[in-house]
Amino acid sequence: MDATNRSWQAEDSTNYCYGHLMDTDQVRSRWDATKGACPTRQVLGRIGDTWTVLVISTLEKGGTLRSGQLKSIIEGITQKMLTQTLRNLERDGVVRRDVVPTVPVTVSYTLTPLGLSLAAAVAMMRTWAYDHMDEIAAARDEYDANL
Repeated sequence: MDATNRSWQAEDSTNYCYGHLMDTDQVRSRWDATKGACPTRQVLGRIGDTWTVLVISTLEKGGTLRSGQLKSIIEGITQKMLTQTLRNLERDGVVRRDVVPTVPVTVSYTLTPLGLSLAAAVAMMRTWAYDHMDEIAAARDEYDANL
């Protein structure tokens, strides 16, 4: 099936995300993340995850890194969570896993072109958080004082 005819449907042929493309220039309008079965919801969940954001940011800054390097840079991430995050990002085409047949085997991770495009959006979110942290802290203090 080509992308213009692809439809995300249940077995009963119910369209959960979009019905059909009226115009191929309306690529974004064919997805609706507010619909439970829309695949963009899963992608948004993945890229909105704290560990995903930190892995992408770290790879953007550090280039190609090994799992142990990522784990030492990203405080608090467990090996299990790091492995799961890297596998999910690799599956989505955001991260490339390179295996060098040495003894022991060397595995490294780097952002793909798709990952680099996502890293730009992640950097904007990180900058926003840095720029507004004082306002957020003040709002939290005010909210907590009114409880």
